[in-house]
Amino acid sequence: MDEQNLLAERFETNRAHLRAVAYRMLGSRVEADDAVQEAWLRLSRTDAEQIDNLGGWLTTVVARVCLDMLRGRKLRREEPIGPHVPEPVTNPEAERDALLADSVGAALLVVLETLSPAERLAFVLHDMFAVPFEQIAPVVDRSVEATRQLASRARRRVQGREPASDMDLPRQRKIVDAFLAASQRGDFEGLLAVLDPSVMFRADEVAARMGGASELRGAAAVAETFKGRAQAAKLATVDGGLGLAVIFGGRLRIVVRLTIADDKIAAIEAIADPARIAELDVALLND
Repeated sequence: MDEQNLLAERFETNRAHLRAVAYRMLGSRVEADDAVQEAWLRLSRTDAEQIDNLGGWLTTVVARVCLDMLRGRKLRREEPIGPHVPEPVTNPEAERDALLADSVGAALLVVLETLSPAERLAFVLHDMFAVPFEQIAPVVDRSVEATRQLASRARRRVQGREPASDMDLPRQRKIVDAFLAASQRGDFEGLLAVLDPSVMFRADEVAARMGGASELRGAAAVAETFKGRAQAAKLATVDGGLGLAVIFGGRLRIVVRLTIADDKIAAIEAIADPARIAELDVALLND
């Protein structure tokens, strides 16, 4: 196999990941494919032997391309391209696109459209794909700390907590308290009562290895997973929002970030990677 074919094969192993990144950045299937194609063109003009981490390099390139495309929209004062509504499935490619769109969620894409290009990139790469801020900072041309603030600001907007009124937080706390209590006593119906029907659960690789799924969708599946669990969890603030901190052995082991919308828990993220936990601002709340 010649070098170009070998390079193309290596690129193909990363294509699905790159499309997922680009779709979340752009909210458009067509534009996502264009961004991935541009990444291939740039790779084909590069000495690949000098690239230590091809997946990371390609992710950075796609991010830069998407950032330019988002900025181009702003400069042309175009209306944002709305989230793609999948067409009827007629072939395997269309089926993959439908699954991709479903995994993101139209509501999330709508919220992402309200972010600035730099905020969107920082949030998508870090919160959705666990790309370190040190790798994101050069793409948005900011310091690591400024990039962390971009993601934090975007996260608060996505979670509907910017700004959060004094009335919102007590109501949200009641929801989280009810979720925690129902989980600990194994109350399936109680969990269903506080979960959005389309709630999404995601766990990072470390959390998934501790037992359980890496991703779930739907109130029933999430309720079944949390039923009888969270015995070591305590109510906490996570980057200013409400969440859970799981402590055992005297150490913070898992952080559970909760997204609340319309008085229901709409998204749950379990974070157990020590490096990611170290980047979070976690504080236990008094009972």
